[in-house]
Amino acid sequence: MTGRVIVLGSLSQDLHLDMPRHPHTGETVMSSDIEYRFGGKGANQCVAAARAGAPALFIGKVGDDAQGEQYRNRLGRYGVDTSRLQVQPDAPTGTAIIYINGDHDNMIVVAPGANHKINSDDLSALDDLTADDILLMPNELQPQIVIEATSRARERGARVVLNLAPYDSLPVDTLAQCDPVIVNEHEHELMRADGVELDNLLITLGTEGSRWGELEVPAVAVEALDTTGAGDAYCGTLAARLVLGDSAEQAMVAASAAAAACVQHLGAQPPLPEENGQA
Repeated sequence: MTGRVIVLGSLSQDLHLDMPRHPHTGETVMSSDIEYRFGGKGANQCVAAARAGAPALFIGKVGDDAQGEQYRNRLGRYGVDTSRLQVQPDAPTGTAIIYINGDHDNMIVVAPGANHKINSDDLSALDDLTADDILLMPNELQPQIVIEATSRARERGARVVLNLAPYDSLPVDTLAQCDPVIVNEHEHELMRADGVELDNLLITLGTEGSRWGELEVPAVAVEALDTTGAGDAYCGTLAARLVLGDSAEQAMVAASAAAAACVQHLGAQPPLPEENGQA
């Protein structure tokens, strides 16, 4: 039986600002363009998992606003199961502001909104997890939610894949229950500064590829247009390929290819057909 990728995470409407360079403290830099897109690490990763061929279910919250309704419909278009995506009446849909410089590098500021209204009661959505499933989580949730969700998933025999981004310290016993914990180079340095060393660590290395224990997989060389969602494409595809039965190395190869494809379009998620000018 094929399992599912269940993503417990965040979603947001993204405001993209293009500029020649990132501003210094106290400096004003003019943006050449402004564009609204769709993001949030949880939703990005769930879309990537669905596109990689796995049954994908998203657990999260949106505000009772037009942005939330639009996002629910969009996820459905990608084939994501949104039956556990709840409306939170007292908070707006999450928002992120993304600053992109002339080298296509980005800086991101997130206002979580409804994402931080996820509470322990909402984790009842994990009660039907099985040993065939993978729970995938980015670290944009409140720490206690990540800790409890990991424990619940492991009690049911499900595998947990944790993307420790943005970085925040978590109990080592929680991290040890995940397979793997995914970090980029910067997050790895922060982890090491906290004195945390893990055997179950997968490090994404940008243009140098990725490393998981003794496994090393090169990156796919492409011309990057927008790096915003590359890490999320990697995480979602990795989880999907693992749940579909790939080996760790096969999953890493597929994830690297997905990350390369992601940086060749604008925005964290691939455009829908109508956004490409298709009928």
